[in-house]
Order: sequence, then structure tokens, then C-alpha cells
Amino acid sequence: METSRQVLLEDNELARALFGEHHRNLQRIEALTGVVIQARGNALNVIGPEAGVTLVEKLLRELYRLLQKGYAITEQDLEPAVKLLQGDPEIRLDKMYRNGIILSGKRRPITPKSLAQKEYLEALRHFDLVFAIGPAGTGKTYLAMAMAVEALTQGEVGRIILTRPAVEAGEKLGFLPGDLAEKVNPYLRPLYDALHDMMDIDKASRLLDRGVIEVAPLAFMRGRTLNNSFVILDEAQNTSTRQMKMFLTRLGFDSRAAVTGDITQVDLPAEQKSGLIHAREILAGIPGLHFSYFSERDVVRHPLIQEILRAYEREEKTHEPAAAEPGSSRNSEPSPEQGGA
Repeated sequence: METSRQVLLEDNELARALFGEHHRNLQRIEALTGVVIQARGNALNVIGPEAGVTLVEKLLRELYRLLQKGYAITEQDLEPAVKLLQGDPEIRLDKMYRNGIILSGKRRPITPKSLAQKEYLEALRHFDLVFAIGPAGTGKTYLAMAMAVEALTQGEVGRIILTRPAVEAGEKLGFLPGDLAEKVNPYLRPLYDALHDMMDIDKASRLLDRGVIEVAPLAFMRGRTLNNSFVILDEAQNTSTRQMKMFLTRLGFDSRAAVTGDITQVDLPAEQKSGLIHAREILAGIPGLHFSYFSERDVVRHPLIQEILRAYEREEKTHEPAAAEPGSSRNSEPSPEQGGA
């Protein structure tokens, strides 16, 4: 049964900002929620099923409140906002964004796009060691990088260290010229990309040259004590148990660490257990550290990518699954925590 509800916006300029150019924001909200939105001046008439109308009415008022407080709303903000309200209809987006905001982005402030991201940011602020486990695209490393840059900028730490294992850095790369650092540099490229998204390339280059920011393969961490640092271990599912122990015991005074990985994408040899899975098994419950879990619901991507993924999922469902690819799901028994944020 359809219902109709009116939302009146008092400020003409803010109303135009909410509607978007050629009402693209309203069209996107319609596509995401299945309602119809009719705009007449500053009045919006929302038509559709009761649940959808209630959700969109709340969404429009929350977005309008964000605009009143000086936040810029883009089309990319809409899907995360819808997901947040679907997860918690009582949530206040302005309070969530204000409490979770990170100012280190070059283009605009970085804010959580899901409840899991909000919980993760809070954990990064309050715990010295945080493990983030979940699929690619959920912002695990990106948000950790943003927090690291913020901590460095505010003088909370003296340097940032970014590291990841290079499981292909053995014989398969032996024919390439250069030393180990040059051989594994392609595997560190995603960390550089995230770093350059947080600050100007020139500034990042100066900090890299001075050693204030260091990007290095995990093998280079052995034998060191990392004091006064924000350390990020990316792709941690590809560490061995010994490598994970080595990394965790490098942390020194006044240091914080984020360990991120996807335990469904382990590339280690079949006989070798993932250090991230092992750490989850033996470290859970220790005071001073925290485990954050992400699921597919927390993936933040361009809307077109979501449609592409759905197309592949539909195609895959029409075929019987073949034998599992090596490393695709080993060491990745389902976690009860992964069912939600």
C-alpha cells in the first residue's frame, strides 16, 4: 500500500544543494529506495511504500541538517547515508560525521560511510592495536592511513610506517633487476596511492625522503623497535604466523598499529597458516587491542562498480562452481563476527 508524505525545506539555496544539479541527488535516492520524489519549489512529496517513505523522509531531513551545518553533499554520499539509516533509523548523520571526521584528505574531509567504519575509526582512536578484517573496498587501509596522517599532523606520533608482505618477492621476481626493495616496490604501490590521496605529492615526497614516512616490505621490520610511530600492516592475511609475531613485537613506546586484511584471500602456500587468522584465534580478548569486522555490506565503491559486481554475481550463479582456486578460501573458516559490522 502506497503512502505520501511532504518534506518542506526552508532555505532555497540549501534545498537546491540537496536536490543536486538537474535533481540528480533526488533521482539517485529514488533509485536506491524505490520511492518517487516530486519537487515543487522547496517542497518535496515522497510517494511509495510506508517503509520506504519513512526512510526517505528521515534521509532528506538528515541530509538537509548536514547542509545547514556546512557539510557538502555529493551523489557519492547518498548510498552510504541510505545504508546507515537502514542499519539504524535513529542515527543522526551530523553527529556521526562530526564524531568520525578526519581532516587529512586533500579534497574534502574524510567521514565514515558505514556503521562498521564509524566503529573502526573509534577503535583506531582509543586502542593502540586494531585489527581490521573484511573484504576489499571497505576502507580498512584507507581509513587507517587517514588516521595515521592526522596523528602525524597533530604531533601525536613522530612518523608513519606502512608495510605489507610481498609473498611473490622470492624466486618469481628473481629475474628482475635491482635489490629486494626495488623488486617488491610494485606490491607497495597501493600504500603510496593511499598516501598521495591524503596529502600533496610534494609534501609526501619530502616526508618520505626524510624518513618521517616509510613504506617498506614486512621483511624490513625484523630486528627493529618502532617507537613514537603509527604503523600500518596491510594485506596481513598473507603473513605467516612467525611474521605476524615478529611484526607485533616490533611496537615500541607511544606507538599505535593497524593490521588490515581479508582472510578469504590468502595467497600463502597450502601448508602455511595465515598469521592474521592465527592472531584472531589467540589474541581476541586481550585488553588494549581491538578487532573490527567488515562485511560485503560495508563495501564503498562507485555506483557503476556495484552494478558490475551484481552482473558478475548473476552470471556466476548460472554456473556450477569449479574447484576452488589456490589460496581463494584457505585458512578462512567463517567468523560469526563477520556476519555484521
